[in-house]
Amino acid sequence: MVLRLSKCTLLLAVGIFYLLVVFNNTTDYNSNYQFVHHVLMMDSTLPGNSGMWRAINSPLIHHGFYDSIIVWEMVTTVLCFWGVARLIKNLRAPASAFNAAKRIGLIALTLSLLMWFIAFLSVGAEWFLMWQSKTWNGQEAAGRMFMVIGIVLIYLSQPETEGQP
Repeated sequence: MVLRLSKCTLLLAVGIFYLLVVFNNTTDYNSNYQFVHHVLMMDSTLPGNSGMWRAINSPLIHHGFYDSIIVWEMVTTVLCFWGVARLIKNLRAPASAFNAAKRIGLIALTLSLLMWFIAFLSVGAEWFLMWQSKTWNGQEAAGRMFMVIGIVLIYLSQPETEGQP
């Protein structure tokens, strides 16, 4: 029971994290929009770099990119809470039922990993050369979140067996 409660609690913690992220991104839209805007503009990358042709100068596309991140975060939030509800519903169920109940949580955590890896570490850091910016570089935070979520995903995915504590 302790391991099951631990897994529920960690998935809940990820859901709360995303709820706060969505709250911040919607109530203080401009702060994080500026991050996306500058990364896509590539206006703080190394001077004269040959990748500047990739820069996107359209605020419409900047808003679309940022809004899609917020939607991605909202979906992840909902899936985390839905996953927690399924786990709690099956807390005292046989191991096979609890293992099956992990599905939504595993999807939520995978979606989260994909966001950090695709949107931030691949598109932002590599395509838009975010790594070159001293001001608008979110690689460290994205890498940290990728590791935290990855650990929770690995832990949650460990199969339950009958008679575990």
